[in-house]
Amino acid sequence: MKLSRPARRATLVVHVAAAAGWLGLTLGLLALATAAITTDSAATTEAAVRSMKIFADWLVLPLALLTLLSGLLLSLGTPWGLARHRWVYTKFWLTLATTVASTFALRPGVTHTAEVVAAGGAVPNTTDLIMGPIVSLSAYLFMTVISVLKPWGLTKRGRRQRAESAERGRQGKPGAGERGRKHGPGSRKALDAKDIRQPA
Repeated sequence: MKLSRPARRATLVVHVAAAAGWLGLTLGLLALATAAITTDSAATTEAAVRSMKIFADWLVLPLALLTLLSGLLLSLGTPWGLARHRWVYTKFWLTLATTVASTFALRPGVTHTAEVVAAGGAVPNTTDLIMGPIVSLSAYLFMTVISVLKPWGLTKRGRRQRAESAERGRQGKPGAGERGRKHGPGSRKALDAKDIRQPA
C-alpha cells in the first residue's frame, strides 16, 4: 500500500520531528549525566539524576517508538521500500536496536541510579550512566548523516526488483507485440514466404 501525497508529507513531518526530538533528548541526557558525575555537589548530582529519570520515564520511549513506526510507515508506503536501499535498511535496524536498548538498558539504569542517589548514596556506576547517552547520540548522528547522504546504493533485493521492473517496462512497450505478430517467425507473411519457397 502506497501513501497518498498528503499522508506521506504528514508522516515525514512526524518522523523528522520525532527523530530531532530524540536527538535533542539524548543531548540533554548526556549533559545531565556529565553534570552528575563531575560535580562535587550532592544536590546537583541528585537534581541531575532526577531530571534524567523524568526524561527517561516520559520522553525516551514515546519518541523512540514514534521515530521507529513513522520511519517504517515511510519505508513501506513509498518507493524507497524497507529493504531496497542499503541506507534505509541500515537505518531501520539501528533505530530498532537503539529503541530496544533505550527500553531495556537505558531506562532501568537511570531508574536504579536515581534510587541509589535518592537514598543518599553516590552514583553507582558512572561509566554506565554516561555511556548510554554517548552510544545513543553516536547512533542518531550516524543515522542523520546517512539519511542526508543516502550512501551505498541498492541492496541485492533492490537490484533484482529494479531489473524486474525494467524488464516489465520493455515488454510493455506499445507496438512490441504487434511487430512480433506481423514479422515474427509464426506470422502469416513469414508462412506465405515459406510456402512459396517449398517445392510443390
